[in-house]
Amino acid sequence: MSVDFVLRPTVATDAAWIAELRAVVMRPDLERLQRFDPVRVRERFLNGFQPEHTYIIHSDGVDAGVIAVRPEPDSRWIEHFYVAPAHQGKGLGSAVLRHVMSASVDERPFRLNVLQGSPARNLYERHGFVVESEDPVDVFMMAPANPLTTAH
Repeated sequence: MSVDFVLRPTVATDAAWIAELRAVVMRPDLERLQRFDPVRVRERFLNGFQPEHTYIIHSDGVDAGVIAVRPEPDSRWIEHFYVAPAHQGKGLGSAVLRHVMSASVDERPFRLNVLQGSPARNLYERHGFVVESEDPVDVFMMAPANPLTTAH
């Protein structure tokens, strides 16, 4: 199944929409973990927003999600990867993650963290991520630079 989407660079004015999307998408997991704070969930994003590493996922004529890929010297962090609920379960997240990972230009692995018990963990595991460490709230995962070409 092919899912059409375009990644467009973000601009500063996208920040409020992304913060709201983050609050909507993360709310069920944060509530389950008894960590949902409607102000903090938005402020945490807004205080660290780096538009130069963040892309809006545009699909079916609308902005359907967001993903950030922040480079570090030894890895690339996938952050703020949220797909709007109306667009979940249709392969969009998989298509975006596959695209980002296959566009790898070097051997730095990808890293991310996901909340304990989040269904998103299944998506990441299907794309080659393995657990590096975890605590009661977060699961930290890693995948090689291009798992589609490095897998045997």
